[in-house]
Amino acid sequence: MAFGMAIGLAIDGTNGMVIGMMLGMIFGMLFFDNDDENDEKEENAMLNYAVFASGSGSNLQALIDAQGSVITAAQPVLVISTKADAYALTRAETAGIATAVVPRSEGMEDEISALLEAHKIDFIVLAGWLTIFSNEFISRHNERIINTHPSLLPAFGGVGMYGMHVHRAVIAAGATESGATVHYVNEVVDGGDIILQKSVAVEVGDTPESLQKRILEQCEWVILPQAVQMVAEKLNQEKTSC
Repeated sequence: MAFGMAIGLAIDGTNGMVIGMMLGMIFGMLFFDNDDENDEKEENAMLNYAVFASGSGSNLQALIDAQGSVITAAQPVLVISTKADAYALTRAETAGIATAVVPRSEGMEDEISALLEAHKIDFIVLAGWLTIFSNEFISRHNERIINTHPSLLPAFGGVGMYGMHVHRAVIAAGATESGATVHYVNEVVDGGDIILQKSVAVEVGDTPESLQKRILEQCEWVILPQAVQMVAEKLNQEKTSC
């Protein structure tokens, strides 16, 4: 604006001042407003995440269904499985998401790392992934790997506690409550910081199958998309504060 006013004074009195003010507004819109728009775009940038799934991919489907509603700050661009026949891969292909099969092997983590780099992945979601990563891999992706677990951690977590093993243990222990947890992955199995939890009652007559179904539908499919959005927002904030 000051630049435009100076031009106006150089032109001619009052009329020049009006013209100068108009020029100042135009220059401001061209230069300063664009800077504001760029800052806003960086702050609201859509992040890319990969989903690792070894089974049917029902949690993956929950993420796909939540895209654009619950999840607005990130998008799934890659699904990795250790099994070529995992139905999660079919769900991904139907949704137009790239897929990759990486069998368990000594070089598995190197192959996964190459895929993450090629697809510009910002963070990882483990959704029914049964392979434990090395400490080196986890450290490389610190606070960029999250996992969903079918119990209220720290209860019924740790090595060997996955899938139906968890629900059988809950019922055998006579617990009256169970649920799901989404947490960051660290070097301790199921030991990372908790992001979200949701609980359900263990009902009289429950079987491991009925309890699993209730936890999936009422807990995991609800909190996993919410956690993905929270992680994406946190990473975006960290980017803009750097």
